[in-house]
Amino acid sequence: MAGPTDMSELMNEALLYDKLKDNTVLCKMCAHRCRIAAGGRGQCAVRENRDGTLYSLVYGRLCASNVDPIEKKPLFHFQPGSTSMSIACVGCNFTCLHCQNSSISQYPKEHEFDDITGYAAMPAHIVQGAINEGCKSISYTYTEPTIYMEYALDCAILAREKSIKNVFVSNGYMTPESAGLIIPYLNGNNIDLKGDDEFYKTVCGGRARPVKDTIILMKERGVWVEITTLIIPGLNDSNETLKEIAEFIRSVDASIPWHVTRFHPMYKMPDRPATPSDTLKRAYGIGIEAGLKYVYEGNVPGSKGENTYCPSCKELLIKRYGFSIETNILKDGKCPKCATTIEGVWQ
Repeated sequence: MAGPTDMSELMNEALLYDKLKDNTVLCKMCAHRCRIAAGGRGQCAVRENRDGTLYSLVYGRLCASNVDPIEKKPLFHFQPGSTSMSIACVGCNFTCLHCQNSSISQYPKEHEFDDITGYAAMPAHIVQGAINEGCKSISYTYTEPTIYMEYALDCAILAREKSIKNVFVSNGYMTPESAGLIIPYLNGNNIDLKGDDEFYKTVCGGRARPVKDTIILMKERGVWVEITTLIIPGLNDSNETLKEIAEFIRSVDASIPWHVTRFHPMYKMPDRPATPSDTLKRAYGIGIEAGLKYVYEGNVPGSKGENTYCPSCKELLIKRYGFSIETNILKDGKCPKCATTIEGVWQ
């Protein structure tokens, strides 16, 4: 998917910012709402103020591109068994201590802003690549898509024209303004709801409320939403925290799938233990008790918690192993045994 060879062609003025006094700008793309002085960058490290004009430094600069099963996002109620063209640019508006993709999400910060790595690929090349690979969707993933919104938006507009669906895999730390930009072209969004507000402040460098507001807005505006909580022993695994998350999801919509996922030691948490399987089972039970229809255990291939069951008659509808579908007996989005509608995007 090679695009222009001259990377200087990719300079792109940012969307959603205000010009203030003394060449300072206010970025409104994410919930940090950074005030950026001339010559400075926002917390994402990829949006730069050049003499009072804010630029995206990552437009058209891919750092990763793969064809993934949609289950890897994870999205379990969205075109199961299909593949998704998955792309990313470097940078992130969070500084999660447990980030599984820190080599690209934290790249600009850890290289002291000297280099914005990536290879050129314009939106038309991304969409054509998805068509060539037989993908039913494009996923903006691996890092935080909000920080490369201008690029993602242009890709999404072209994808919609070609009947290809668009998916965000996001931390949800958006503003209503940025969510409003992408929602008309967005079909699905797996949003991390990582923990309580203290967890966000100490582990991620953010706050919980904007994430919850994004979840509510996406759901209200008709985007298919699934939620993931990576459960880290000793940090967000208490019954109180898990119950708070489950009850919030239930208050938005009981049909939102909740993925409770196993943590493995990585990045700045190499000594913290992996999540015990009993903890995932406990979280699963908390979700069901809270009234959620669909709860899934993640990063445990072979667990029954990977499967989709009818919330009414408990019939096994979709059997999974890891990211693979072994059986799927859904009929037009309904349980074939009791005809209960199973919420999702099945076409």
